[in-house]
Amino acid sequence: MVELGSFTRAAEAMGTTQAAISMKLKRLEERLGCRLVERTPRYVEISASGAAFLEPARRLLEAHERAAGVFSRQRQRLAIGISDHVAGPELPALIARMNALDPELVIEIRIGSSAELLQRFDRRELDTVIVRFHAGRDDGEVVAEEQLGWFAAPGWQHRSDEPLPIATMAEPCGVRSLAAQRLDAAGLSWTEIFVGGGVTAVSAAVMAGLGIAALAPRMLPPDAVNVGAKLGLPDLPRLPVLLHTRVKDGRPREALSALSAAFRSSVRS
Repeated sequence: MVELGSFTRAAEAMGTTQAAISMKLKRLEERLGCRLVERTPRYVEISASGAAFLEPARRLLEAHERAAGVFSRQRQRLAIGISDHVAGPELPALIARMNALDPELVIEIRIGSSAELLQRFDRRELDTVIVRFHAGRDDGEVVAEEQLGWFAAPGWQHRSDEPLPIATMAEPCGVRSLAAQRLDAAGLSWTEIFVGGGVTAVSAAVMAGLGIAALAPRMLPPDAVNVGAKLGLPDLPRLPVLLHTRVKDGRPREALSALSAAFRSSVRS
């Protein structure tokens, strides 16, 4: 009422009636034992007692709003999709780094193929995706580049009279298609020995001695062996990892920047 200059405007601002405002003020004055507002038919103004009461009352209301805000604050959410060929064993540490930066941020992580995640990103089901390079897309930011290799378990031997046994991801998978194209172009005979629903399963099949796989080295245990040169297999390229995001600023962007920096570090190491 003091800021707006009338009971009528105060009632409109608070979504109530002038009578309700007057009744509440009257009860407060009776409780305090003094008049807070001087009323005449022509004007309404704050009294000397009201002026003395106003500032402490404002501080009390601000403290109440801060206390209530602890429970009523809406947490921000960040939905991230990460390609299965990108999300390596360091993912828990990367998530922990994001959480340490902003414990109030709710982080959602979805793991899938690059193609699937890009489709969900385009449907606005995900705020951000971190995926392998996908043909036809130029809207991403290169986070890192990673060398792929042909890996096998220690001591694994290929029988030269048999097709090369390959462990791979289920379709659609860009790395699977790339590996098949390179082997076919080199005129090498190969066969699928294992099809996994994720890189963890493919890595397990490799380390179980079933065959070889085209993977980034960090996706396998340290004792996995790159057998590409030994078997005369075609070279595999360095594939970029790209960040696609609609997040531009605020706490989610800060957390995303921390994730990108940590991911670059993990790929380099």
